[in-house]
Amino acid sequence: MVDGVRMRDGRWLAVAERGDPDGTPVVLLHGTPGCRQGTVPEDVLTARPGVRFISYDRPGYGDSDRRPGRRVADAARDVAELADALGLDRFAVLGRSGGAPHALACAALLPARVRRAAALGCTAPPNTAGLSWFEGMALSKIEDFTQALTDPLDFAERLAARAAAIRSDPAQLLVSIRDGLTDSDRRIISDPAIGDMLLRAYRESLRTSAYGWLDDDLALLSSWGFDPAAITRPVLLWHGALDTFSPVGHFKWLADRIPRARPVLDPDAGHFGALKALPAVLDWLCATPESRAS
Repeated sequence: MVDGVRMRDGRWLAVAERGDPDGTPVVLLHGTPGCRQGTVPEDVLTARPGVRFISYDRPGYGDSDRRPGRRVADAARDVAELADALGLDRFAVLGRSGGAPHALACAALLPARVRRAAALGCTAPPNTAGLSWFEGMALSKIEDFTQALTDPLDFAERLAARAAAIRSDPAQLLVSIRDGLTDSDRRIISDPAIGDMLLRAYRESLRTSAYGWLDDDLALLSSWGFDPAAITRPVLLWHGALDTFSPVGHFKWLADRIPRARPVLDPDAGHFGALKALPAVLDWLCATPESRAS
């Protein structure tokens, strides 16, 4: 198993593999902030012995070199190069939260290689007709995104300070987003295994800098570089109806536009409910043609 891949442009991409090396390959795209180590809880990984899980730090996070000015669409190029390095022909992709738009990019731009895609808690592209982008969003997220759009230099300094605090105490991130947490979210992240996974991921993702976090936010708020309506692969869209980080209007917009979308809306879930949905989502992603026909 490799611990990283040298990209054609010279960047280092940190990689982690888990599970069966001969199993069904699933590329995991972490949240924002996040890293290769904190996408799927350990018990979900070990319960699927026939799956090969592949994750990586997006540029600027953890041990991956930064790629300034990257767009969401650039994730497809990185995933394609990663798949080439690992000898993967076809694979599934799964993205949660900030990783979800990057999973859609793979589905849109790598149709010959992506079998199926899952996007959990996904935002819609900015400046889209028919969607009030900030409606239903937590105040903390609105303030962050507004500052990123209006004063990116000050936003970068603010994120750097937050990242420094999170490195010493990762729980600071959960404190800073508490206005967006539902009761169900609080129950989920209070689970010791899930809470530990999230805190370790936050610390590792910001260990060297806040650049990954900054570049993720700027990419999500600018042109994605592809049209979700052009996706031809099957896509499972999972969303919590109470989510205030990615409001339900974003889910409805995407579900209406992705031709082969399979929308799943949990009426009682918030943003972190996606972690509880992972087993069923992975079952769908890894289903064989025979099992889908039965």
